[in-house]
Amino acid sequence: MSNQNASSFTKAAFSSDAPRAEQRDHRTSNHGIEMTDDYAWLRADNWQEVMHKGRDVLPDDIEAYLEAENGYTNKEMADTEALQAALFEEMKGRIKEDDSSVPSPDGPYAYNSRFVQGGQYPLIVRTPREGGDETILFDGNKEAEGQAFFRLAATAHSPDHRKMAWAVDTKGSEYFTIRVRDLETGTELEDHLEETTGGAVWSADSTHLYYTWLDENHRPCKVFRHKIGTPQSADDLIYEESDAGFFVGIGKSQSGNQIIVDCHDHETSEVYLIDAKDNAAKAKLIAARENGVEYSVDEGMGVLYILTNADGAEDFKLVTTTPTQSGRAHWQDLVPHESGRLLLNHGVFQNHLVWMERLNGLPRIQIRNLTTGVQHAIAFEEEAYSLGFAGSLEFETDTIRFTYSSMTTPSRVYDYNMSNRSRTLRKEQEVPSGHNSDDYVTRRLFAKGHDGVAVPVTLLYRKDTPLDGSAPCLLYGYGSYGISIPASFSTVALSLVDRGFVYAIAHIRGGKEKGFAWYKDGKRDKKTNTFKDFISAGEFLVEEGFTSRGKIVAEGGSAGGMLMGAVANMAPSLFSGILALVPFVDVLNTMLDDTLPLTPPEWPEWGNPIASEEDYKSIAAYSPYDQVSPQAYPAILAVGGLTDPRVTYWEPAKWVAKLRELRTDDNLLLLKINMGSGHGGASGRFDRLKETALEYAFALKISGKLN
Repeated sequence: MSNQNASSFTKAAFSSDAPRAEQRDHRTSNHGIEMTDDYAWLRADNWQEVMHKGRDVLPDDIEAYLEAENGYTNKEMADTEALQAALFEEMKGRIKEDDSSVPSPDGPYAYNSRFVQGGQYPLIVRTPREGGDETILFDGNKEAEGQAFFRLAATAHSPDHRKMAWAVDTKGSEYFTIRVRDLETGTELEDHLEETTGGAVWSADSTHLYYTWLDENHRPCKVFRHKIGTPQSADDLIYEESDAGFFVGIGKSQSGNQIIVDCHDHETSEVYLIDAKDNAAKAKLIAARENGVEYSVDEGMGVLYILTNADGAEDFKLVTTTPTQSGRAHWQDLVPHESGRLLLNHGVFQNHLVWMERLNGLPRIQIRNLTTGVQHAIAFEEEAYSLGFAGSLEFETDTIRFTYSSMTTPSRVYDYNMSNRSRTLRKEQEVPSGHNSDDYVTRRLFAKGHDGVAVPVTLLYRKDTPLDGSAPCLLYGYGSYGISIPASFSTVALSLVDRGFVYAIAHIRGGKEKGFAWYKDGKRDKKTNTFKDFISAGEFLVEEGFTSRGKIVAEGGSAGGMLMGAVANMAPSLFSGILALVPFVDVLNTMLDDTLPLTPPEWPEWGNPIASEEDYKSIAAYSPYDQVSPQAYPAILAVGGLTDPRVTYWEPAKWVAKLRELRTDDNLLLLKINMGSGHGGASGRFDRLKETALEYAFALKISGKLN
């Protein structure tokens, strides 16, 4: 690119060498309302090209500003380099470097992944089911050699166990290339499927792959069927989504009989099935989309089991039908709706139906015998815990796998026999540097919200931490898309807790911790409940003596980063600092830009400010970037990724620039843009720890705990 205003930033008044972006007049009008955005120029006009090619095509003036911010962050954090190194070694020391997953049986083999000492990426391996030597199918460390960024999306072995599809992204932009490997010879086939989501599903006879293709705006909108050994240009188009507000994904039924095409936004879904045994099959509609009706499908023994919120089942129910019957009129209730019991997901095996549910804020697994109808649950007694259903690679099995952990208990993997109800501990997470659960306390408490609701808060702290208000606190929150934050074990959080922090998670509205109504009460015109719940959680921790006002470091990422921006505007004195990771802070501008990857599908979550003046005003009233004002702010570290397609780099860049312009304080204000990665940060398991070490060093620095 040619040089474009390469030095179009000045120095901030608050520090002798803090960058300050140039203000360039930019005005737009919507619904007769004029909006000024002096930092709009930080959005590269060629952003699609930047997603594909990275900094090589970034306009010079934007690159210069981002690099100046990165340089300033490095300078201001130079006094924490030793601390960052110590944090990194601590976090790395809690990871078993040569760790491996529990092998999952499938036909004649058992498949699993493992790491080697010092390796950043996994090895995919298999062993004969009845015993024998391991075969390395894929070596992530070898494949990543010479790559600045390397992310393996997934691997999928074929039903005949002779081939494996694998998909990688080498830019951080989440455009994945699918390759196919011959597992008998170890050679790569000619198949090279570009610009995919990374997921690949095999046909029953192992001759075809189904995959989802991304358009130039990074929207998954087409499903193709690829015949192994032919060029991508010859692939059959199986489904094309015409609505830019709907994303498309693919999967496979547990039985392996059906390819599943799922079309959805954040509140409506539509599913098609394709016969996995017929390589000329067309996609068959299960039930036409209806606004606000969601459903997901699994199949077993010729019966479809559908999880849905249809017919007013706000917390979802399970119904049945057959693949030959199209439309909701044929659905028969199997597990009826029960208000307050949220059904989360389900799976079907030859003899059993399994589903995850959440009741009173805690998860459990329910199992029903499909022959007798007898049902039982798997649950635990801790005050707060995390439970995950890992399923099985096989359909004709009585054994499923689940994972369990809590804030104090490392993860455990169990195999569970659904017939005799026995559980076998297959693996317990090792903490090589040592961990004694008895040294820590985990609690589930409830803060009183601004409107009287009880907001769950999960806490972790050492038993010897004084609860007299003197302890600093890291308060984490998300609160969007119905995503619930589990009370799970975290090896990285211990680095703060062991230094005297109280670590807290606020389970705020916008998630589904207390059922679907908890989600609805934190979206669109009720979005501010999310922010107010988080503030209430912080004030509760102060009132109860866990910390004090001005000692709380708030942390959130992506939509949780929007939360960070909002609470910084609304209650700045409550917090000592803000960790805003890939923060979605430019909400109004992003929702007004229908060319961006996530904008049309996000309108059901936030509102459509293009079509609705009411939505425009509602979003503008809380959008963090638009609500920055002349006031004192906490210390802030904002982190982004240049090739991030989910939260574009210019959101944190514009936000920090505007904060530098308007804030009245001289607290630390830092921007770190990873110039070689996207939404998830660095790709290697250890490189990502270095980023976490920087973030936690920031929290410790502003909390006066550098030593």
